[in-house]
Amino acid sequence: MTDNILDTIDMRQLGELLQQARNKCGMTQADAAKVINAARTTMVAIEKGERRIKASELIKLARAYGRSVSDFVRPRPTVQPFEVQFRTAYRPQEVEREEIEPVILSWEELCRHYLELEEIMHAPLPRNYPREYEVSGMPVERAAEAIAVEERQRLGLGDGPIPMLRDILEQSVGLRIFYLKMPAKYSELYSYDEKLGGCMAINANHPEERRRWSLAHGYLHFLAHRRKPVLDLVEGQYKRMPESERLAEAFPKYFLMPTSGLLKRFNDMCRANEKFTPTNLFTLAHYYGVSVQALVYRLEEMDLLRSGTWERLRDRGLKVRKVQQELGLEEIPQRTDMDPIHYQHLAIEALDQGLITEGRFADFLGVDRLEARRIAQLLREHSSGMMEESTDFDLRQVED
Repeated sequence: MTDNILDTIDMRQLGELLQQARNKCGMTQADAAKVINAARTTMVAIEKGERRIKASELIKLARAYGRSVSDFVRPRPTVQPFEVQFRTAYRPQEVEREEIEPVILSWEELCRHYLELEEIMHAPLPRNYPREYEVSGMPVERAAEAIAVEERQRLGLGDGPIPMLRDILEQSVGLRIFYLKMPAKYSELYSYDEKLGGCMAINANHPEERRRWSLAHGYLHFLAHRRKPVLDLVEGQYKRMPESERLAEAFPKYFLMPTSGLLKRFNDMCRANEKFTPTNLFTLAHYYGVSVQALVYRLEEMDLLRSGTWERLRDRGLKVRKVQQELGLEEIPQRTDMDPIHYQHLAIEALDQGLITEGRFADFLGVDRLEARRIAQLLREHSSGMMEESTDFDLRQVED
């Protein structure tokens, strides 16, 4: 490494990387300052990008952090900062901005990591983007259903349930979707960048039914308001819901529970039992992977249940989870991983090919080295299993 590299590198970005590496090691700024024989204030200035680091200092810090110098100085893709904002209809307090800002920054960093891995592996994320839907002048409900029907046809989803919605949006559309822990009031973040494409962050603390709804909700923003970044809240947080948000709220029910398929399923259940029972209600909600409340409201709108059914059930003290357990309905299957599958496999391939260090691999996954090793082993086993299945399939094809 020569001084020339440090003369041209973005010191603010380098400072952020040094700070992240130090935090992962559990070292304080005072500890790091001792490594380079400097005052703590010097370390503060380095991490803020206000003081240019010397080559000898960087080498010492990299060694102390268990990292390679190249982890800090290699070129990284340049992406414009996300400009995610609260909807104008919702006026947050300062404390609310402070609690969600770290989530936004973490999400932005993950999306940059994703692009960096693609460039390292020369494997850009395939995009199957539709045109941006024009909805101006159309009634909200009609526009929402029309977009839902067209998207289902485009993606070959038919009119049944979508059991692996996140996988569809990640792999069949090409969106970058991360699950992040957020305060309960936030449902999802959405942004679009010309380099990154469509990006979403979903609240990992929400139950799977809510996450699926948030995925569909965010997908509408991508389909109809592509270049408008959004921070969405759970229902009931808006003082005045704008039309774009009403469209995003209407879209999931049509996308997750298409009219034709839902009507057929409902009628089949009625014929089998001579009437639609509470057990049918819970079974149908589980079938579509939505909350019982969302299903009841949808059936009410279709005039298949009496208006006010959900309120009556709620007033009677309905315990949804308890009833689901009594009926033997397991929780809706979900992916527990926080990162996109493609992102994980790019990371492990880069590690195994020696293109990134173990420390950088841990950074990409947002974990410490011990956990990174465990995840790496699981990813290798999964990849090996997929290869074996592929080989078996090919052999059977040849034998046939």
